[in-house]
Amino acid sequence: MRDTLHEASVEALLPSPRPVQLLDPTGAPVAQSGTRRPYPMPSADRLQDVWRHMVLGRRFDLQATALTKQGRLAVYPSSRGQEACQVGAIRSLTARDWVFPTYRESMALVTRGIDPVEVLALLRGSAHCGYDPPAQRTAAQCTPLATQLVHAAGTAYGLKRRGEDCVALGFIGDGATSEGDFHEALNFAAVFDAPAIFFVQNNKYAISVPLSKQTKAPSLAYKGIGYGVACEQVDGNDPAAVMAVMDAALDHCRSGRGPFLIEAHTYRLDAHTNADDASRYRSGDEVTAWLERDPIARLEAYLRASGLLNDDQANAVRQEAEALATDLRNRMNTNPEVDPMSLFDNVFASPTPQVAEARAMVEAEIKAEMNAEMQTAEEVTR
Repeated sequence: MRDTLHEASVEALLPSPRPVQLLDPTGAPVAQSGTRRPYPMPSADRLQDVWRHMVLGRRFDLQATALTKQGRLAVYPSSRGQEACQVGAIRSLTARDWVFPTYRESMALVTRGIDPVEVLALLRGSAHCGYDPPAQRTAAQCTPLATQLVHAAGTAYGLKRRGEDCVALGFIGDGATSEGDFHEALNFAAVFDAPAIFFVQNNKYAISVPLSKQTKAPSLAYKGIGYGVACEQVDGNDPAAVMAVMDAALDHCRSGRGPFLIEAHTYRLDAHTNADDASRYRSGDEVTAWLERDPIARLEAYLRASGLLNDDQANAVRQEAEALATDLRNRMNTNPEVDPMSLFDNVFASPTPQVAEARAMVEAEIKAEMNAEMQTAEEVTR
């Protein structure tokens, strides 16, 4: 009996043998078979909503990419092609849930309702973080790999201790699953039954390193089993499937059954950042093949075939997207007013002696430079 119970508990952790899919690349519904959990199709309202936000998200992403070429952003990691992951995951959450993004989740943060200009402050270089994390219940975007997952696990546990019905969603890329923080976060969350969802966007490359050079695991989703974390893998270019799996993960967490790991199989259509030359490590044919799995086109085909979207509605959303892009472009073309001393704000809740010392040093240098400029100006006017 004990062995039977053990086998059942292990079985409950396993991901489906193949990525969950509700819509094929043409937008046709897929009959469910071989999945370990039931995944009903999301409602029509939710599918229409996520399609709209994917269209808006992609237009934002394209505009942000253009801003790097105009010198308005120092760097931008595009998420074009990963709209179903970022938008589908975010639109499955409630406003009370927390989000812990990587540097690539700008689209996700805009979808969450954060001002696009505030989202891009980090990549513009005008602030460590342009928005208020506690107010948005969204952590600052994270450049170090996987460190945000430890914060997500701890926050989830803290929310549980407070009795709040909240979930912490931590985004991560496939390359970051090789980092120690990833494993520490999963282990902590499992031991303390923290309501955390770890969402791996497996876009096949850790910058230029292919997945085959990172792991021999049959799927990254299996990495959670050793820690006692329930897992699932999903077609990350199928918005309906992403939302369905997110619904299952959220129910798992909210019902007190601990954390959940999702691996979304997707693809980064653009380079790692605007500073990367992706042609050095992947072929054009590979990119073309993934273009045919476009998540926006896939869901649009389903909505049109189901009578849930027509030309007028689609054009209205695309006009809305253009208006948002124009507004972003106009506001980003204004140089931000930056106080150098703000560099030391919000580093710690209470400034440490080291931060205070660094602040005083920079303040002294600025004053010395201003005094020198004034002296030079006086000499010129004499």
